[in-house]
Amino acid sequence: MTGQETEAGMADRASRLAAIHAEAFDGPHGAPWSAAAFADLLAQPGVFAADSPDGFILMRVVADEAEILTLAVRPGSRRKGQGARLVGEGVLAAAARGANRVFLEVAEDNAPARALYQRAGFVEAGRRPGYYAGAGGARRDALLLALNLAAPLP
Repeated sequence: MTGQETEAGMADRASRLAAIHAEAFDGPHGAPWSAAAFADLLAQPGVFAADSPDGFILMRVVADEAEILTLAVRPGSRRKGQGARLVGEGVLAAAARGANRVFLEVAEDNAPARALYQRAGFVEAGRRPGYYAGAGGARRDALLLALNLAAPLP
């Protein structure tokens, strides 16, 4: 929470992010997060969101590394460049906060998300077997992706 954001304002923002997340993750690529989960995350040091009316990216910066916690775009607003804009905005904000590298996990079978991150310059850095729960108890692997940011000028 910033000094200018009230507790009520943060609760409203958390509810808005949860509503977008619920629309975006109503399907095979994960379960939506609650407003309480977003409020808890947004209250943590280093966590920030870049958002628009139809999408957001939630990230965390610790020391010189950043992590994309989640990216959500409403289904009706997909394939219009919004995800790429949010990733770009998030990466720039993370770099401004001192990050030199950005990480994320993505389900191996989430081809649209993988393509988005590949276009943004992310490369596979590892795999987490059985990381995501699927329908009927099936497990899906997560790919760990990384993006090295340009070193800051001296």
